[in-house]
Amino acid sequence: MENPWIKLNTKTVYETPWIKIEQDKVINPSGREDFYGKVHFQQTAVGALPIDEDGKIWLVGQFRYTVDRYSWEIPLGGAEENEDLLEATKRELQEETGFSANDWKGFLHLHPSISSTDQQAYVFIARGLRAGATNPDETEVLRQKKVTLKEALQMIDRQEITEGISVAALLKYAVQELAG
Repeated sequence: MENPWIKLNTKTVYETPWIKIEQDKVINPSGREDFYGKVHFQQTAVGALPIDEDGKIWLVGQFRYTVDRYSWEIPLGGAEENEDLLEATKRELQEETGFSANDWKGFLHLHPSISSTDQQAYVFIARGLRAGATNPDETEVLRQKKVTLKEALQMIDRQEITEGISVAALLKYAVQELAG
């Protein structure tokens, strides 16, 4: 389908090493001149769905400043521009859980909030886990927890897991497991 939007110009409103907020002057689909704001993440989101030899899923928990609450999630982080997505995911898994993995599989690609940001996220399944030392960022005080898929789904239902990439990855994994 042809793009009905016409971009006239773009202005950066705010920028940090993590995000850039842009305002585009546009002609919208109705033909009217308008403005459209976009949040651009400077990194691509990457996540690992670590599954151990018993079929248990490893989650990480931390207090999230932006939503002022504790959050359970799959191990997540960011890939720098031009960084290999799988290598970035391996790094994030090791930093947050201490695990490395023998077997990696591309699993999920999504746009977490497509109406306001161009952010993309990629999730890989990690199997053949080997324990090691964690190396969290200075802003992370992490706990690890292993759960069954059923327990993870119950955590979503109880709103203990609300982070979008984690919810999407766990639900997709549940659908695949049910389909056999």
